[in-house]
Amino acid sequence: MPLFLRDIWPIEPLREYKIHFARWNKHNQPLDVFARDRQEWQNWQEYKPGRNEFNRPLIFSLIQFYHETDSWLFGGVYEVTARHDDRYEVALRGNGEEMIGRLKIHYAYRDRTTRPVMERHYENFEVQEILKEPYSGRSFPGFDEIDLSFEELESLVCNNRDDWRISLASVKGIYLITDTSTGRRYVGSAYGDQGVWGRWCQYAENGHGGNVQLRQIAQDADLAYARANFRFALLEHRLDRTPDDMIIARETYWKRILFTRGAQGLNRN
Repeated sequence: MPLFLRDIWPIEPLREYKIHFARWNKHNQPLDVFARDRQEWQNWQEYKPGRNEFNRPLIFSLIQFYHETDSWLFGGVYEVTARHDDRYEVALRGNGEEMIGRLKIHYAYRDRTTRPVMERHYENFEVQEILKEPYSGRSFPGFDEIDLSFEELESLVCNNRDDWRISLASVKGIYLITDTSTGRRYVGSAYGDQGVWGRWCQYAENGHGGNVQLRQIAQDADLAYARANFRFALLEHRLDRTPDDMIIARETYWKRILFTRGAQGLNRN
């Protein structure tokens, strides 16, 4: 028997609320924005399109949990404190504060409207689960299932998630970075301090990790290009006692079979 939000959290009056169904805006996933920077997430509530869509005093924000179908993460209740021609000013309210980033709602929402009225949807919000801790990134899926957007990697590094850090810091490895806007790929290896984790932290910091070719296309200070286009995958991992020359040899192998040198790829050697 499903448990509905109205059963555990009566919200009145509904006509004071607009819902914000935050979804991918063709540049960023709001779930990753929420995980890495709460102020940046608040900025999503302050964005004002051409119309005054937040025309009620309160915003019930939901974040598309894009790893799962029809799943939404509660992002807080915000009060609209001022309306300007180009933006809103909002303040986080205490309503449901303990559920921010923890409450997951199951609801099949397909409409194009991002900011509908609360009373049309609230009655059918089904409680999917309540996380033990506020969401800070996906759980580590195992070495053979790693496929991350740059934004996901960035949020994992920002939150220093133990499951990812401990796992990736314990191994050396060969990884693949794909620029999804061009299809060009880069193969790299990690065999220094903190293994794969240490190397990927460098990418999360500046978007290019010091690689010449990547620096040429991802040198924007706000990491916008990397966030929009880079994906990371782990091709293979080895125990941290594996000799470095063996890791380098495996890197060369992957460069050869994936044609990542020259015009087709992003490796210079």
